[in-house]
Amino acid sequence: MQRPRLRRRFMSEINVVPYIDVMLVLLVIFMVTAPLITQGVRVDLPQADAEVISEATSEPVIITVDQFGDLYLDVGEAKNRPVDRKTLLARLRAVFKHNPRVPIMIRGDAAVDYGRVVEAMVLAQAAGAPSVGLITIPPERLEP
Repeated sequence: MQRPRLRRRFMSEINVVPYIDVMLVLLVIFMVTAPLITQGVRVDLPQADAEVISEATSEPVIITVDQFGDLYLDVGEAKNRPVDRKTLLARLRAVFKHNPRVPIMIRGDAAVDYGRVVEAMVLAQAAGAPSVGLITIPPERLEP
């Protein structure tokens, strides 16, 4: 009499439940930390009924003037730190050396002295900007 052979059954299917658990934990972590990573400069833009500019061929360089009159430039490693006039001028010249047609836009806080916005425009022109645009938000339309 022969002994019956024991057959081993190997699972040919992958158990994906642990992978789903890990994925969900990572999703929750990213959802919680993403808003904390977002940084920026708080600026209350003035409201104006202006036309929307057409799509530019390249991403504009934005100069921000906050409520205290500090200047910020969205180019370089320190985007959320104020820059002085010399640094702003040097960085803008470097940008124009690389791409002379890049559009320049200025975000000025509604509470800042207009002279600081004009100063940012003059610095952009001194760096070689052919034209400078101002960023506004459309006014709230009130129904009569």
